[in-house]
Amino acid sequence: MKAILLKEIKSFFGSPMGYLVIAIFLLLNGLFLWVFEGDFNILNAGFADLAPFFTLAPWILIFLIPAVTMRSFSEEKKQGTLELLLTKPLSIAQIVNGKFLAAVLLIVLAILPTLLYVYVIGDLSMDTSHIDMGSTIGSYFGLLFLISGYTAIGIFASTFSDNQIVAFIVSVFLCFLFYFGFDGVAGYAGAFASYVSAIGMQDHFISMGRGVLDTRDLVYFTSIAVLFLSLTVFKLKSSKA
Repeated sequence: MKAILLKEIKSFFGSPMGYLVIAIFLLLNGLFLWVFEGDFNILNAGFADLAPFFTLAPWILIFLIPAVTMRSFSEEKKQGTLELLLTKPLSIAQIVNGKFLAAVLLIVLAILPTLLYVYVIGDLSMDTSHIDMGSTIGSYFGLLFLISGYTAIGIFASTFSDNQIVAFIVSVFLCFLFYFGFDGVAGYAGAFASYVSAIGMQDHFISMGRGVLDTRDLVYFTSIAVLFLSLTVFKLKSSKA
């Protein structure tokens, strides 16, 4: 698995892909949070917190992570190297996990510079006690788990076709469905609204953003990642057979 992880990382940073992902994520967040007028502008919000960032980031990642993962197995299929990869002395699960961890690591590297926002807001605030560090830390943990969920979905979507665009579209659709879709449908579910909403990622991400790491939220995101990684392994085994 380590060999696959290192291979993927070298692939990301051996081409413009890795640098573009980090640059685009930071640029879009920077523009919306500090430059563009609107609901996400921190300077105009009047509150010393990163709530606008944690509202915006999941939507940017819903497109950015599929752009990273779409090549995971689509490219292998297109170049005809998937069969060769599957013959290596590695289990399919190790190959999938290696690609998954490499993609997660790349996105985490893109998020790390945003920790500077915490310092900037603290410096701009007249009273640092106004910064809710519990909520901020909880939201960052929530973002990490959200990234793992998006990435697992993206890896799974990349097995559908040797066309990266198809993999990208399927991944964006599934990420959107799991982040916003169930929450949107919950409005029509009547007495079952809370149960339907709990199936989606948004409900659990917002819960973690309150600063309380509930076991149910951690289990939910872990289950989503394990589910889609397991489906990826199953699909690859099916195609191998």
